[in-house]
Amino acid sequence: MTWMALLLFVTVVLVLMSGYPVAFTLGGTALAFALIGTLTGNFDAAFMGALPNRLYGIMTNQTLIAVPLFVFMGVMLERARIAENLLDTMAILFGSLRGGLGISVTLVGMLLAASTGIVGATVVTMGLLSLPTMLKRGYSPEIASGTICASGTLGQIIPPSIILVLLGDVLSSAYQQAQLNLGDYTPRTISVGDLFAGALIPGLLLVLMYIIFLAALAWLKPTTMPAIPAAERKLTPWQLIVKIITALMPPLLLIIAVLGSIVTGVATPTEAAAVGAAGAMLLALGNRQLTMRRLQETMRNTTRITSMVFMIFIGASIFSLVFRGFGGDDAVHQLLTQLPGGALGAMLAVMAVMFLLGFVLDFIEITFVVVPIVGPVLLTLGLDPVWLGIMIAINLQTSYLTPPFGFALFYLRGVAPAAISTAQIYRGVIPFIGIQLCALIILSLWPQLATWLPAVIYGD
Repeated sequence: MTWMALLLFVTVVLVLMSGYPVAFTLGGTALAFALIGTLTGNFDAAFMGALPNRLYGIMTNQTLIAVPLFVFMGVMLERARIAENLLDTMAILFGSLRGGLGISVTLVGMLLAASTGIVGATVVTMGLLSLPTMLKRGYSPEIASGTICASGTLGQIIPPSIILVLLGDVLSSAYQQAQLNLGDYTPRTISVGDLFAGALIPGLLLVLMYIIFLAALAWLKPTTMPAIPAAERKLTPWQLIVKIITALMPPLLLIIAVLGSIVTGVATPTEAAAVGAAGAMLLALGNRQLTMRRLQETMRNTTRITSMVFMIFIGASIFSLVFRGFGGDDAVHQLLTQLPGGALGAMLAVMAVMFLLGFVLDFIEITFVVVPIVGPVLLTLGLDPVWLGIMIAINLQTSYLTPPFGFALFYLRGVAPAAISTAQIYRGVIPFIGIQLCALIILSLWPQLATWLPAVIYGD
């Protein structure tokens, strides 16, 4: 039975690599293995009796209502031309510095991450707006493409992030299961708010590391990142102040309203997501970008993305049931607990597997396939759930950048000029992958970077 569980996992990974839809791969492959196992006497069909309750739990989960609302918020802001105004303003502020345009792109990526949280939209928008400008200013194609891809993926770790909402739900179930396994029948829970608060400092640390790298590179190789000519940055102090206020204040107010209400406990993630969706519509209206056609397009895109996510939820539920029916969870538990180094050794092994899977799978697939399997085991070993969640989130963010199937690379390739080769894009992201790995190491050495703020806010 253990070999059947391993074969099920390997088959799912191989089918996913072939490009078949995730939800149908997870559910269809698991059902096929369940049928084979039932016919051969290796699988107890009674496990499938728990499926209706799992599906009902997904449909009635209040936290998951935040997913379509955050998606709507992100898609609407992407159409409100927020990025264009932010880029213009940041370029004027930092344009006098060598590497200033790259720093501007990073900061705009941070602000878009905190207001939209959709990696694909951010990378495409930044690629269309900033890549031609960076190339025109004499930036190296590798530096330009790497900066855009890396800053676009900040939406994975900086809240409000959709992946943190999904990961929070998966880890909450894993944490309760781990406590029940330890004999604690009044289990504590972790919330999406805990992960949002825990991700703030690591997310800002990652932004700071990007900026330090760009500044150092501009100092070491000034010809690859020249400054913008002063003649193109002529604004009076008053004009500059007005431009900063008009460009930065609306998205900052929206970020404070959404994230601040969650972190301070004034609103649940679902309620804050509703505020964000309404605020995004107001920003689009203020920028004269809200039309009935764009509203319909936004709602269609939101429905499409949300349907995909929830279909994956259903497929993942079937997969986890069948995997457990074959004894896969017990096998994983034995494997991780027998590794040398105890909890540290198990954590290193899981992080390494997730990083390698990131070369061929995206974050949703890893979240719903791997985390439910390894999460309960790691939490049983005594790891802090918030710290574990942020470590996984940063690792999953790296999957957007790792060749050959990093989605951020595909997004940028789709909008980049023909003069930029795929190899240049790949070379450009390598330093940023190294920075993210460094961030993982720093967070592993100082877990307080992720656990201190939730403890202060929620008193955990």
